[in-house]
Amino acid sequence: MKLKDIVNRDIVTLTNCEHEPIHIPGSIQPHGFLIGVTSAWKIDFCTANISAFVDLVYKEIIGKDFCSVFGNDVKEKITHYINDDKIQSVFPLEIELLGKYFQLSIHKSHDVYVLEAEPHFRNKEQLAELYLQNIQFITDMNSTRTLQELCALVAKGTREITGYDRVMIYRFDAEYNGEVFAENCREDLEPFLGLHYPHTDIPVQARELYMKNQLRLIVDMDYEPVPIFTVDNQENKNLDLSLSILRSTSPIHVEYLKNMGVGATLTISLIHHNRLWGLIACHHYSAKNISPEIRLAAKLQGQFISSQIDLRQSTDEYQIARKTALALEHLTGLELPLDHLSFETIIADPELLHVCNAAGVSICVGGKIYKHGITPSDDEIDRIASEIAHYAKEGIFSTEKITDYFPELNPEADVAGIIYHSLVNNNNIIWYRPETISEINWAGDPEKAIVKDSKGLHPRNSFNIWKQTVKNQSSIWLHLEINAAASYAHALHNQIILLMLSEEEEKYRNQSEVLKETNAELENINWISTHDLQEPLRKIQLIISKLISEIDRIPPESVFDALLRVSNSANRMQVLLQDILKYTRVKYTKEALQKVDLNTIMESTIDEMKEVFNETGAVIEYENLPEIYGITFLMKQLFSNILQNSLKYASPDRLPIIKVTASQEPEIYNYSNKIYCHWITFTDNGIGFEQEYAPSIFKIFTRLHTQEQYSGSGVGLALCKK
Repeated sequence: MKLKDIVNRDIVTLTNCEHEPIHIPGSIQPHGFLIGVTSAWKIDFCTANISAFVDLVYKEIIGKDFCSVFGNDVKEKITHYINDDKIQSVFPLEIELLGKYFQLSIHKSHDVYVLEAEPHFRNKEQLAELYLQNIQFITDMNSTRTLQELCALVAKGTREITGYDRVMIYRFDAEYNGEVFAENCREDLEPFLGLHYPHTDIPVQARELYMKNQLRLIVDMDYEPVPIFTVDNQENKNLDLSLSILRSTSPIHVEYLKNMGVGATLTISLIHHNRLWGLIACHHYSAKNISPEIRLAAKLQGQFISSQIDLRQSTDEYQIARKTALALEHLTGLELPLDHLSFETIIADPELLHVCNAAGVSICVGGKIYKHGITPSDDEIDRIASEIAHYAKEGIFSTEKITDYFPELNPEADVAGIIYHSLVNNNNIIWYRPETISEINWAGDPEKAIVKDSKGLHPRNSFNIWKQTVKNQSSIWLHLEINAAASYAHALHNQIILLMLSEEEEKYRNQSEVLKETNAELENINWISTHDLQEPLRKIQLIISKLISEIDRIPPESVFDALLRVSNSANRMQVLLQDILKYTRVKYTKEALQKVDLNTIMESTIDEMKEVFNETGAVIEYENLPEIYGITFLMKQLFSNILQNSLKYASPDRLPIIKVTASQEPEIYNYSNKIYCHWITFTDNGIGFEQEYAPSIFKIFTRLHTQEQYSGSGVGLALCKK
């Protein structure tokens, strides 16, 4: 039987740190030994150093039955331990192997049980003492108020329990750059508190392992990795050690820690909302190992932090939340008139800035911009609002660094961060924050965290403080500030809808007045037709009658004069009739009808909604549409409303398909014999509605679904009908 080691020798020749396969190093640290057992209890893997702990040689036991080497009693104890999840997740198995006592950690790697044995700790810590320490910690924890105070307490408590020279609470930002958030160390050591470390110090695959295995030990930085051997019966055969206690560490990481002068480490993951929030990083400046009991106690310290993050962050943000809540309550409680003057009142109210602790705000309604505080120019606001659609999802967008999206923004605007919300009818509200220049103290130049040479990758060896000045960036928008802005934007959205409805009502009231005036004018026309038109007719009738009765006695000159008077009366009557006709044709409308190409309307509407179509995967098909006489804006609004309804009420079981057809020849309108029309038909494969509801759904505020099922105000179809 041929044996081979599975040491991953490609690691040292890497050119990209993020490609390092740290979960399959093929070796372990030497303070214990490892055996890999198949489900049939055959020894398939074994480390070369097993002979340093028991009277066995790896070459002689690989491929053998486990019981024939260690005995059936050991197998039964291990089987019982594996089946007891509660014990397995807390303590290793204390077991005798060939006359010597070990602490056995067991996990499954694919179809192999990995047994990791460490010598039994002689000076075993008393559980009662560790219990009392944790009870004292919980008592002290209740006296802390902020997250940073809690982390400082955990750093102190972890150092007391473990005895490491330095304990740091390491917190990640959104890009996984790290900050030493709290620290407790020997008095003679230089403090690292407040230093930042680039995300490259802990690459992606290392963070993934921290999520899987929450406790990691390096006992001695000067260790020689021990190779793992196996039967040479498979190409590229290896063993995933993601959950291993003894796993050998990346040589790049070891070199990094040696450059810092570190001799041993303990790392505990801090996981919050299924994301790596940070680490408890313990450094010792000589070799150091700790017992499983101390490891467990240290792990509990990490769980104390993880369980308190939400609560402590809420405490830290309480005052901000209270301020924004009061501002929101004030603004939504304002009694505002339903006219455009209300926006003058809103924009001047200082609470509008306090909603999200902004320095400036702008509201664009009906083509007019209302501003207060620190804002860009009107032209720049228009440009931001028009281009922001490429980045905004569902009409919402926020950033702390607007120059990432608008690098040509005028620097004199002094605006770095924005919160944008679109409102009904292409209106919007934008909050602004100015630039906040800040300094970050990095532990070495973050651009030189990893150095590449002919031998591969190496970590930096300089950790001198490197200061970075951050510009063109505002302070971070907190989630509660973004949520408060969204709440007020929704309220303002409703205010604009009410204003639109009020204007519609006023329009109809004006139309009613116009109708009254028109009726009065029609009465006047009737009087004209009964008086002014009859007078020339009577004159014509009188002259003609006289001519007929006296035709033989009237000289030619008199006949000519009489006919001339008849002609004049007829001309006067014709002019009067033409004037009446022109008068009745005058339309009492604020919008003049014009020729509208419905293809242009459709293309423009689809272009404006392309993000929604892309997001939903909707397919729209339309044939050649006719030209009609209408009002461009209203036709565009009509098409937009119908298409939005098709997408809104799409079936969850299939991709939305919308088809638009049209009659190519005009037809007489059913309800008037004076109007010709084209029929435009929209068809979709959505959820539809029963025909019994057809008359009612076009009534304002009428809805067939609850607000929870489908959002909306019940105005859309009523506007379509109008």
